[in-house]
Amino acid sequence: MHQTPLHVRSIRTFRRNNPFRVLAEYRNFRIFWFGQTSSLIGTWMQTMAQGWLALELTNNAFLVAFVGTVGALPVVALSLQAGVVADRYDKLKLVRAMQALMLCEALALFAFTVTGRITIGWLLALAATNGVFSAFEIPARQAMMVELVGREDLPGAIALNSSGFNIARIIGPAIGAVVIASAGLAWCFALNAASYLAVLVSLFLIRLPWFERPANVGSGSAAVREGVRYILHTPEIRVVMATVTAVSIFGVSYLTLMPVVARDRLGTGAGGYGSLLTAVGIGGLAGALFLAAVGSRVQRGRLLATATSGFAILLLVLAATTRFELAWPLLLATGCGMILNGALSNSILQTLAPDEFRGRIMAAYSLVVVGLSQVVGNVFAGVVARAFGPQWAIGGGAVIVLASCWWGFVRHRELASI
Repeated sequence: MHQTPLHVRSIRTFRRNNPFRVLAEYRNFRIFWFGQTSSLIGTWMQTMAQGWLALELTNNAFLVAFVGTVGALPVVALSLQAGVVADRYDKLKLVRAMQALMLCEALALFAFTVTGRITIGWLLALAATNGVFSAFEIPARQAMMVELVGREDLPGAIALNSSGFNIARIIGPAIGAVVIASAGLAWCFALNAASYLAVLVSLFLIRLPWFERPANVGSGSAAVREGVRYILHTPEIRVVMATVTAVSIFGVSYLTLMPVVARDRLGTGAGGYGSLLTAVGIGGLAGALFLAAVGSRVQRGRLLATATSGFAILLLVLAATTRFELAWPLLLATGCGMILNGALSNSILQTLAPDEFRGRIMAAYSLVVVGLSQVVGNVFAGVVARAFGPQWAIGGGAVIVLASCWWGFVRHRELASI
């Protein structure tokens, strides 16, 4: 019997397991990914500079945190309505419009800062304005992903999107620190505006089939209620959303407490804190590339349950750790588990979602992951850490995540086969 030569089998195996295969095969996604990753580098630079600017303006830790919270409030308030818009209108045009408005917001922030007219009031107002644009942009962009690659390669595309996010999280703050030291805070905002140009160019190069608006649509509030009912009455989607909610509110908030953990628990300074965040980013990048390589060839439900449980257990160990040399590899693994949870949840939800509900389901996802994680999660972490210490906030959150994961996946064992 004829056997395939070893070198041919090796090439086929490499192609099948290549984490960048989706980038190579889909022109639209390739253009989108490079533009989006460039923009995210600018976004991380702006986030870092915005926090530092708030500190310079007020010297008030509460107001520094409040700038981030104000940016998330519109996501909480508007995401479900934005999901209806994403289901009814051309997603690509909607993303283009919101990215253009975000470019204007970054330019306004640059202009106010470089002329010395920036105040904490203006900073809060611009952060809230950017949050409004994000509330409409995020669900439309997430729901558009299936149009860029198709359902079969959706898991790999979402994983690669997560890899771009982690690349930006590693590179963006590092560039931002250099820019702040050499040119000043304002130029981080200018570079972020330039990064929006990159993503806008990529969005105008994408070619998708003509969008046909759904006929006989009802009121926006009725559509929101319809989307919420669909999520609550579909067991698989309900369990995944419950797991995402627990992780976003009670698990991911460990990142907010990392400055306190680094100084008070691990006895390190700003350099050590930056190194710990780098470990999270590297671990997240590794997890995303692993998912991009395996694509749909893994039981995502089972892997989601394993990754979420592992993430919670790692947080419990981290909460008890007082040595930097142990915390670094723990955060490396924690970053991997966190990204596996996010990317797997996203891909499972999008695989299960009918096209007519995709925007609303992604809106609910962004409401939790972007909105509630910052508004509710950070408040929870801050209150518990102030009362009992950061280790109790991290450990307590981990217990809630673990309980939520086991409750959901034990009651719905059929999720393991997805």
